[in-house]
This record gives sequence, structure tokens and C-alpha cells, in this order.
Amino acid sequence: MSARPRDGLVARAWRLSTGRFGLIVMSAVTLTALLSLAWTPFDPQSVDIAARWGLPGWPHLLGTDGTGRDILSLVMAGSRTTLLVAVGAGIVSTAVGILLASLGALTPRWTREAVAVLIDILIAFPVLLIAMMISSVWGGSLWVVVWSVGIGFGVSIARVTRPELRRVRSSDYVLAGRASGLTTLQNLRRHLLPNVAPVFIVQLSWSMAVAVLAEAGLSYLGFGASVTEPSWGLLLADLQQYLQIHPLSVVWPGLAITLTVLALNLLGDALREATDPTLRGRAPGAPSAKAMPHTTPGVVA
Repeated sequence: MSARPRDGLVARAWRLSTGRFGLIVMSAVTLTALLSLAWTPFDPQSVDIAARWGLPGWPHLLGTDGTGRDILSLVMAGSRTTLLVAVGAGIVSTAVGILLASLGALTPRWTREAVAVLIDILIAFPVLLIAMMISSVWGGSLWVVVWSVGIGFGVSIARVTRPELRRVRSSDYVLAGRASGLTTLQNLRRHLLPNVAPVFIVQLSWSMAVAVLAEAGLSYLGFGASVTEPSWGLLLADLQQYLQIHPLSVVWPGLAITLTVLALNLLGDALREATDPTLRGRAPGAPSAKAMPHTTPGVVA
């Protein structure tokens, strides 16, 4: 079914199977995180040696770990950490990406060249390596993960969106806006950013997915969340030591991480398609895609 012109972005994404999957899973993660603030079946840190390594059943629906903690409660509490890291890294990467891309596309030549060199230098360092180096100095913390992933992926976003901004800034409607007295910031807000939105949205969703994986990986290695904070990565690290004894327990945090990362990636693709007029279906009587400003989907370097 073709998207109607007045449909909202979420409504257009919902029409796609990838969008429905992403929205459903991320809504479930969000609701679980909010619910866990007020209620979990058991105290996530409550130890009950008599109930250790319990199989799924009543009252422990997902079983228990080696200390008798309820795995469902741990997974519910861990969703808060996942959501915090994903949203925090998304905000930081958005700010960094827009700032660097704008400086690299809309400023004088010497500034553009300096920003291009800076991006090329920063892009050479893997995000997880940066996070591990920062954590070794400042100590393991969720905020270290948020800032390191946000800055690292913000550079990737800037590298992809900077050429798009440079291309769009020479468009007729941008030049007309400049001639009518619009400032650079006004042109950026009204014309430039909306036209690179398809590229930006999919990159942003990837940054949130990478943040979830980074938090899980760093917590697994001891560089992320502290032992007092609920985390899917910490839970996975604790349970994998007893994989031979109770292999089923490892499935639940691993499945939660996998579904969340997959949902964020698929949701990003759906939002890109819903935003880009060259990719979504055209309503009867709507202007053709060739007549509308469009962008080319970017690839993370």
C-alpha cells in the first residue's frame, strides 16, 4: 500500500514489516524498562541458595542462576541499562554528527579541511577500543560507554552526512533561501537537515544498536556497568561460566540483546524508507521522485 502524503513518519514505518518488528520490540523493551522501575517478580539482587539453578516454571518463569536470583527479574532490570545507553549514545552521536558535518560542509575552506582531517583521524580508532581505553583511565561506567560510543559513532555519522550536506547546500532552494536573507543556521534547520534525514536516521539507529552491543560487550569484559547495576552484559558474563551446568539460562540475556539490536537496525531501515521519497511508494497525483530532493543512503565506514 502506498503511503499517504499526510501520514506521519511512524505510520509510514508501521506499514513495513521491518518497521512493525522494530517498533513492537522497542516498545516492549521500553515498557519493560519502565515497569521494572516499579515492579519485578522478585528483587533482582535477592539471593536464594535453596532455589539455585532452577528450571523455568512457577514462580521463576525463566529459571534462576547459581545464587538463586530470578533471571526474569534480572532481564527486566537490565532493560533499563540498555535503554539508557541506547538513548544516551543516540543523543551524543546526534549532537556530534550534526556539529562535525555542519562544520565540515558549511564553513570556510580552511575549517572544512581541518574538520575532514579530524574526522579521518578519529574514524581510524574502533569505538570499543576507545571505550576500553577511556574505561581503563576513568573506571568502568555506563556514562563512559555512552560518551565513547556516542562520540565514536557521531564521527561516523558526520563522515557520511558531510558530503550530503555539501551536495544539498548548492541546491536551488537553498541558494534561494540564502538570497532571501536566511542565515546559515536557518538554512540548516529548514532545508539542509530535512534533506539528509534519510541518511541520518539509519546511521542514528545503527549507533544505538552499536551502543547496546558495546555496553553488553564492555560489561562482559568488566569495563562497562558496575556489579551493582543490572546489565544484560553482566548477566551474560555471570551465566556463561556455568554453560555446561545450566545452558538454558544463557539464552535469555543473549536473546534480549539480539532482538534489541536487530530491532534497532530494522527500524532504522524502515524509517529511512519511510522518509526518503525515492524509496517509498508514491501516492496517486503526488510529484514524481525525480522532482523531489533526495539523498543517497550512506554506508558506515
